[in-house]
Amino acid sequence: MTIQGVPQEMLAAQVVEYNKPYKINIIPTPTSLSEHDLLLKVKVASLCHTDGMVSSGVFSTKLPCTASHEGCGEVVATGSSVKEFEKGDRVMAGIILHRCGHCTDCLGPDEMKHYCPNVAGMVGVTTNGNFAEYVLVDERESSKIPDGVTYETAAPMACAGITVWGGLVRAGLKAGETVALVGAGGGLGHLGCQFAKALGLQVVGIDARDEALDLARSSGAHIVINARIGKEEVVKEVKKVTDGKGVDSALTLSDAPDAAAMACAITKMHGTMIQIAQPPEISIPFVEFVFRDIRVHGSLVSPRYEAQRMLDFVAEHNITVKTNPFFGLKEIPRMVELAHSGKMAGKGVIIVDDDEIKKEKERRGIS
Repeated sequence: MTIQGVPQEMLAAQVVEYNKPYKINIIPTPTSLSEHDLLLKVKVASLCHTDGMVSSGVFSTKLPCTASHEGCGEVVATGSSVKEFEKGDRVMAGIILHRCGHCTDCLGPDEMKHYCPNVAGMVGVTTNGNFAEYVLVDERESSKIPDGVTYETAAPMACAGITVWGGLVRAGLKAGETVALVGAGGGLGHLGCQFAKALGLQVVGIDARDEALDLARSSGAHIVINARIGKEEVVKEVKKVTDGKGVDSALTLSDAPDAAAMACAITKMHGTMIQIAQPPEISIPFVEFVFRDIRVHGSLVSPRYEAQRMLDFVAEHNITVKTNPFFGLKEIPRMVELAHSGKMAGKGVIIVDDDEIKKEKERRGIS
Protein backbone atom coordinates (compact mmCIF):
# COMPACT_ATOMS: atom_id res chain seq x y z
CA MET A 1 0.00 0.00 0.00
CA THR A 2 1.38 3.42 -0.97
CA ILE A 3 0.43 6.43 1.15
CA GLN A 4 0.57 9.71 -0.72
CA GLY A 5 3.34 11.98 0.55
CA VAL A 6 4.95 9.27 2.68
CA PRO A 7 8.37 7.96 1.53
CA GLN A 8 8.87 4.24 1.09
CA GLU A 9 11.91 4.21 3.38
CA MET A 10 12.85 5.99 6.59
CA LEU A 11 15.59 6.34 9.18
CA ALA A 12 15.19 4.41 12.44
CA ALA A 13 17.31 3.73 15.52
CA GLN A 14 17.01 0.03 16.26
CA VAL A 15 17.98 -2.57 18.79
CA VAL A 16 19.62 -5.20 16.57
CA GLU A 17 21.47 -7.12 19.28
CA TYR A 18 20.92 -7.22 23.03
CA ASN A 19 23.35 -5.21 25.18
CA LYS A 20 24.72 -3.40 22.14
CA PRO A 21 24.29 0.24 21.02
CA TYR A 22 21.43 1.23 18.75
CA LYS A 23 22.04 0.99 15.01
CA ILE A 24 20.79 3.76 12.73
CA ASN A 25 19.22 1.91 9.80
CA ILE A 26 17.18 2.68 6.70
CA ILE A 27 14.06 0.54 6.88
CA PRO A 28 10.70 0.37 5.07
CA THR A 29 8.15 2.92 6.21
CA PRO A 30 5.09 1.19 7.72
CA THR A 31 2.24 1.42 5.23
CA SER A 32 -0.04 -1.48 6.18
CA LEU A 33 -2.57 -0.06 8.62
CA SER A 34 -5.03 -2.11 10.66
CA GLU A 35 -8.51 -0.63 11.01
CA HIS A 36 -7.73 1.32 14.21
CA ASP A 37 -4.17 2.35 13.33
CA LEU A 38 -2.72 5.81 12.93
CA LEU A 39 0.46 6.48 10.99
CA LEU A 40 2.28 9.37 12.65
CA LYS A 41 5.07 11.46 11.20
CA VAL A 42 7.20 11.57 14.34
CA LYS A 43 8.10 15.07 15.55
CA VAL A 44 9.78 14.33 18.89
CA ALA A 45 10.71 11.10 20.68
CA SER A 46 12.36 10.64 24.05
CA LEU A 47 14.48 8.23 26.04
CA CYS A 48 13.10 6.29 29.00
CA HIS A 49 14.64 3.97 31.58
CA THR A 50 12.61 1.13 30.09
CA ASP A 51 14.50 1.53 26.81
CA GLY A 52 17.54 0.13 28.58
CA MET A 53 15.48 -2.85 29.72
CA VAL A 54 14.40 -3.47 26.12
CA SER A 55 18.01 -3.27 24.94
CA SER A 56 19.13 -5.77 27.56
CA GLY A 57 16.47 -8.32 26.60
CA VAL A 58 14.23 -8.08 29.66
CA PHE A 59 11.09 -8.26 27.48
CA SER A 60 12.46 -10.85 25.03
CA THR A 61 11.81 -8.39 22.21
CA LYS A 62 12.05 -9.86 18.73
CA LEU A 63 14.92 -8.10 16.96
CA PRO A 64 15.48 -5.87 15.13
CA CYS A 65 13.10 -3.47 16.84
CA THR A 66 12.92 0.30 16.54
CA ALA A 67 13.35 1.84 19.98
CA SER A 68 11.40 4.37 22.10
CA HIS A 69 7.90 4.15 23.52
CA GLU A 70 7.73 7.90 24.17
CA GLY A 71 6.81 9.91 21.11
CA CYS A 72 4.41 12.21 19.38
CA GLY A 73 3.69 13.38 15.90
CA GLU A 74 1.22 14.37 13.22
CA VAL A 75 -1.35 12.00 11.71
CA VAL A 76 -0.57 11.35 8.04
CA ALA A 77 -2.80 8.29 7.50
CA THR A 78 -5.64 6.53 9.30
CA GLY A 79 -7.08 3.02 9.37
CA SER A 80 -10.51 2.28 7.92
CA SER A 81 -12.37 2.43 11.25
CA VAL A 82 -10.66 5.47 12.77
CA LYS A 83 -13.28 7.98 13.87
CA GLU A 84 -11.66 10.24 16.48
CA PHE A 85 -8.57 11.36 14.55
CA GLU A 86 -7.90 12.81 11.14
CA LYS A 87 -4.92 13.83 9.08
CA GLY A 88 -3.08 16.76 10.59
CA ASP A 89 -4.02 16.03 14.21
CA ARG A 90 -1.25 16.37 16.79
CA VAL A 91 -1.05 13.12 18.73
CA MET A 92 0.75 11.68 21.75
CA ALA A 93 1.52 8.11 20.73
CA GLY A 94 -0.11 5.34 22.75
CA ILE A 95 2.12 2.48 23.87
CA ILE A 96 -0.34 -0.41 23.67
CA LEU A 97 -1.13 -1.87 20.26
CA HIS A 98 -4.38 -3.77 19.65
CA ARG A 99 -5.88 -5.01 22.91
CA CYS A 100 -7.73 -8.32 22.51
CA GLY A 101 -11.14 -6.91 23.53
CA HIS A 102 -12.39 -10.08 25.21
CA CYS A 103 -10.25 -10.74 28.31
CA THR A 104 -11.30 -9.85 31.87
CA ASP A 105 -9.36 -6.58 31.79
CA CYS A 106 -10.71 -5.48 28.40
CA LEU A 107 -14.26 -6.19 29.54
CA GLY A 108 -13.71 -4.66 32.98
CA PRO A 109 -13.58 -1.06 34.21
CA ASP A 110 -11.79 1.50 32.05
CA GLU A 111 -8.95 1.91 34.54
CA MET A 112 -7.91 -1.72 33.98
CA LYS A 113 -8.12 -2.05 30.19
CA HIS A 114 -4.45 -1.24 29.63
CA TYR A 115 -3.52 -4.37 31.60
CA CYS A 116 -4.77 -6.62 28.77
CA PRO A 117 -2.32 -9.57 28.65
CA ASN A 118 -3.09 -10.35 25.00
CA VAL A 119 -2.02 -7.17 23.24
CA ALA A 120 -0.47 -7.43 19.78
CA GLY A 121 2.49 -5.46 21.04
CA MET A 122 3.80 -2.47 22.95
CA VAL A 123 5.20 0.31 20.78
CA GLY A 124 8.95 0.63 21.25
CA VAL A 125 9.02 -2.33 23.63
CA THR A 126 7.94 -5.35 21.59
CA THR A 127 7.01 -3.62 18.31
CA ASN A 128 8.65 -0.79 16.37
CA GLY A 129 8.71 2.51 18.21
CA ASN A 130 9.23 6.25 17.96
CA PHE A 131 12.97 6.55 17.23
CA ALA A 132 12.03 6.75 13.56
CA GLU A 133 10.58 9.17 11.05
CA TYR A 134 7.19 7.39 11.12
CA VAL A 135 5.44 5.13 13.63
CA LEU A 136 2.25 3.06 13.71
CA VAL A 137 0.08 3.46 16.81
CA ASP A 138 -3.40 2.45 17.94
CA GLU A 139 -5.96 5.28 17.93
CA ARG A 140 -7.73 3.71 20.92
CA GLU A 141 -4.64 4.20 23.09
CA SER A 142 -3.45 7.56 21.72
CA SER A 143 -4.35 11.08 22.79
CA LYS A 144 -4.81 14.45 21.13
CA ILE A 145 -2.27 17.05 22.18
CA PRO A 146 -3.92 20.28 23.40
CA ASP A 147 -2.96 23.49 21.62
CA GLY A 148 -1.12 24.71 24.72
CA VAL A 149 1.28 21.75 24.80
CA THR A 150 4.34 21.54 22.54
CA TYR A 151 5.60 18.38 20.90
CA GLU A 152 8.76 18.58 23.04
CA THR A 153 6.61 18.51 26.16
CA ALA A 154 4.19 15.87 24.87
CA ALA A 155 6.74 13.20 23.93
CA PRO A 156 8.03 12.50 27.48
CA MET A 157 4.44 12.52 28.72
CA ALA A 158 3.74 9.39 26.65
CA CYS A 159 5.34 7.23 29.35
CA ALA A 160 7.07 9.28 32.06
CA GLY A 161 4.11 11.60 32.37
CA ILE A 162 1.29 9.08 32.29
CA THR A 163 3.20 6.73 34.60
CA VAL A 164 3.76 9.16 37.46
CA TRP A 165 0.31 10.69 36.89
CA GLY A 166 -1.19 7.21 37.19
CA GLY A 167 0.72 6.65 40.44
CA LEU A 168 -0.68 9.84 41.92
CA VAL A 169 -4.19 8.84 40.84
CA ARG A 170 -3.80 5.45 42.53
CA ALA A 171 -2.53 7.10 45.70
CA GLY A 172 -6.00 8.66 45.99
CA LEU A 173 -4.88 11.73 47.94
CA LYS A 174 -6.83 14.91 48.58
CA ALA A 175 -5.56 18.49 48.39
CA GLY A 176 -3.60 19.32 51.55
CA GLU A 177 -2.34 15.78 52.09
CA THR A 178 1.33 14.87 51.77
CA VAL A 179 3.05 12.74 49.14
CA ALA A 180 6.70 11.71 48.97
CA LEU A 181 8.49 10.92 45.73
CA VAL A 182 11.51 8.66 46.19
CA GLY A 183 13.45 9.50 43.05
CA ALA A 184 11.98 13.01 42.85
CA GLY A 185 14.60 14.49 40.56
CA GLY A 186 14.48 12.04 37.67
CA GLY A 187 12.47 12.04 34.47
CA LEU A 188 9.31 10.85 36.22
CA GLY A 189 10.04 12.51 39.52
CA HIS A 190 10.31 16.12 38.35
CA LEU A 191 6.98 15.73 36.54
CA GLY A 192 5.46 14.12 39.62
CA CYS A 193 6.58 17.06 41.76
CA GLN A 194 4.82 19.50 39.43
CA PHE A 195 1.67 17.39 39.13
CA ALA A 196 1.43 16.87 42.88
CA LYS A 197 1.93 20.54 43.71
CA ALA A 198 -0.65 21.61 41.12
CA LEU A 199 -3.08 19.07 42.63
CA GLY A 200 -2.71 20.86 45.98
CA LEU A 201 -0.57 18.23 47.68
CA GLN A 202 2.37 18.87 49.97
CA VAL A 203 5.40 17.38 48.21
CA VAL A 204 8.43 15.75 49.81
CA GLY A 205 11.16 15.08 47.25
CA ILE A 206 13.88 12.53 47.99
CA ASP A 207 16.85 11.78 45.76
CA ALA A 208 20.57 11.05 45.96
CA ARG A 209 22.22 13.05 43.15
CA ASP A 210 22.95 16.76 43.43
CA GLU A 211 21.48 17.42 39.96
CA ALA A 212 18.35 15.51 40.90
CA LEU A 213 17.91 17.32 44.20
CA ASP A 214 18.18 20.67 42.43
CA LEU A 215 15.64 19.57 39.80
CA ALA A 216 13.18 18.34 42.45
CA ARG A 217 13.47 21.67 44.24
CA SER A 218 12.95 23.72 41.08
CA SER A 219 10.01 21.47 40.12
CA GLY A 220 8.04 22.43 43.19
CA ALA A 221 8.93 19.99 45.98
CA HIS A 222 8.18 21.77 49.26
CA ILE A 223 10.75 19.71 51.17
CA VAL A 224 13.83 18.17 49.54
CA ILE A 225 15.83 15.48 51.35
CA ASN A 226 19.15 13.98 50.34
CA ALA A 227 18.85 10.18 50.45
CA ARG A 228 22.59 9.90 51.04
CA ILE A 229 22.05 10.65 54.73
CA GLY A 230 20.60 7.13 55.07
CA LYS A 231 17.18 5.66 55.67
CA GLU A 232 16.95 6.34 59.41
CA GLU A 233 17.86 10.00 59.00
CA VAL A 234 15.48 10.40 56.07
CA VAL A 235 12.65 9.01 58.22
CA LYS A 236 13.50 11.52 60.95
CA GLU A 237 13.47 14.40 58.47
CA VAL A 238 10.12 13.32 57.05
CA LYS A 239 8.55 12.99 60.49
CA LYS A 240 9.74 16.50 61.37
CA VAL A 241 7.55 17.94 58.62
CA THR A 242 4.56 15.62 59.06
CA ASP A 243 3.84 15.99 62.79
CA GLY A 244 5.61 12.70 63.48
CA LYS A 245 3.23 10.63 61.33
CA GLY A 246 4.94 10.21 57.99
CA VAL A 247 3.57 11.05 54.56
CA ASP A 248 0.07 10.01 53.52
CA SER A 249 1.45 8.14 50.51
CA ALA A 250 4.80 7.59 48.82
CA LEU A 251 5.70 6.83 45.20
CA THR A 252 8.82 4.77 44.54
CA LEU A 253 10.39 5.96 41.29
CA SER A 254 13.95 4.83 41.95
CA ASP A 255 15.53 1.45 41.20
CA ALA A 256 17.96 1.80 44.12
CA PRO A 257 17.99 -1.40 46.23
CA ASP A 258 16.70 0.37 49.34
CA ALA A 259 14.24 2.72 47.63
CA ALA A 260 11.06 0.70 48.26
CA ALA A 261 11.98 0.07 51.89
CA MET A 262 12.66 3.77 52.40
CA ALA A 263 9.36 4.72 50.76
CA CYS A 264 7.47 2.42 53.13
CA ALA A 265 9.37 3.63 56.18
CA ILE A 266 8.43 7.27 55.56
CA THR A 267 4.75 6.44 54.96
CA LYS A 268 2.29 6.81 57.83
CA MET A 269 0.68 3.81 59.51
CA HIS A 270 -1.98 2.23 57.24
CA GLY A 271 -0.73 4.37 54.35
CA THR A 272 -0.06 3.32 50.76
CA MET A 273 3.20 3.02 48.86
CA ILE A 274 2.89 3.06 45.08
CA GLN A 275 5.61 0.99 43.38
CA ILE A 276 6.45 2.35 39.94
CA ALA A 277 10.17 1.60 39.54
CA GLN A 278 11.03 -1.76 38.02
CA PRO A 279 14.16 -3.20 39.65
CA PRO A 280 14.71 -6.96 39.30
CA GLU A 281 13.66 -7.47 42.93
CA ILE A 282 12.00 -5.36 45.61
CA SER A 283 12.97 -5.76 49.27
CA ILE A 284 10.71 -4.45 52.03
CA PRO A 285 11.09 -5.41 55.73
CA PHE A 286 8.17 -7.43 57.11
CA VAL A 287 7.57 -4.84 59.83
CA GLU A 288 6.17 -2.45 57.22
CA PHE A 289 3.49 -4.95 56.19
CA VAL A 290 2.72 -6.65 59.47
CA PHE A 291 3.24 -4.06 62.21
CA ARG A 292 2.58 -0.85 60.28
CA ASP A 293 -0.05 -2.08 57.79
CA ILE A 294 1.59 -0.39 54.82
CA ARG A 295 -0.21 -1.32 51.60
CA VAL A 296 1.95 -1.64 48.49
CA HIS A 297 0.26 -1.04 45.15
CA GLY A 298 1.92 -1.47 41.78
CA SER A 299 1.10 0.96 38.99
CA LEU A 300 1.59 0.67 35.21
CA VAL A 301 1.21 3.77 33.00
CA SER A 302 -2.42 4.99 32.74
CA PRO A 303 -5.57 4.22 30.78
CA ARG A 304 -6.29 6.43 27.80
CA TYR A 305 -8.87 8.63 29.52
CA GLU A 306 -6.33 9.44 32.24
CA ALA A 307 -3.69 10.17 29.60
CA GLN A 308 -6.00 12.72 27.98
CA ARG A 309 -6.89 14.16 31.38
CA MET A 310 -3.17 14.48 32.15
CA LEU A 311 -2.45 16.32 28.88
CA ASP A 312 -5.29 18.74 29.57
CA PHE A 313 -3.89 19.25 33.08
CA VAL A 314 -0.43 19.90 31.61
CA ALA A 315 -1.91 22.63 29.42
CA GLU A 316 -3.99 24.17 32.21
CA HIS A 317 -1.19 24.26 34.79
CA ASN A 318 1.75 24.91 32.45
CA ILE A 319 3.58 21.75 33.47
CA THR A 320 7.04 21.75 31.90
CA VAL A 321 9.58 19.05 31.12
CA LYS A 322 13.28 19.54 31.77
CA THR A 323 14.60 18.34 28.43
CA ASN A 324 18.03 17.69 27.00
CA PRO A 325 17.33 18.05 23.27
CA PHE A 326 19.37 16.38 20.55
CA PHE A 327 18.67 17.10 16.90
CA GLY A 328 18.16 14.21 14.51
CA LEU A 329 18.05 10.45 14.91
CA LYS A 330 21.77 10.18 14.24
CA GLU A 331 22.39 12.01 17.54
CA ILE A 332 20.85 9.20 19.60
CA PRO A 333 24.25 7.69 20.59
CA ARG A 334 25.28 11.02 22.15
CA MET A 335 22.00 11.26 24.04
CA VAL A 336 22.38 7.72 25.41
CA GLU A 337 25.95 8.48 26.45
CA LEU A 338 24.79 11.52 28.44
CA ALA A 339 22.01 9.51 30.06
CA HIS A 340 24.45 6.78 31.12
CA SER A 341 26.88 9.34 32.55
CA GLY A 342 24.52 10.09 35.44
CA LYS A 343 24.78 13.81 34.68
CA MET A 344 21.53 14.18 32.77
CA ALA A 345 18.91 16.23 34.59
CA GLY A 346 15.44 15.48 33.26
CA LYS A 347 14.66 13.78 29.96
CA GLY A 348 16.73 13.17 26.85
CA VAL A 349 14.70 13.99 23.74
CA ILE A 350 15.33 13.61 20.03
CA ILE A 351 13.96 16.32 17.76
CA VAL A 352 13.07 14.17 14.75
CA ASP A 353 11.45 16.90 12.66
CA ASP A 354 13.54 20.00 13.35
CA ASP A 355 11.75 22.18 10.80
CA GLU A 356 8.36 21.57 12.39
CA ILE A 357 9.66 22.25 15.90
CA LYS A 358 11.21 25.54 14.75
CA LYS A 359 7.87 26.55 13.21
CA GLU A 360 6.08 25.56 16.40
CA LYS A 361 8.38 27.77 18.45
CA GLU A 362 7.95 30.67 16.05
CA ARG A 363 4.15 30.40 16.35
CA ARG A 364 4.43 30.45 20.14
CA GLY A 365 7.05 33.21 20.27
CA ILE A 366 9.58 30.88 21.89
CA SER A 367 13.22 31.64 21.19
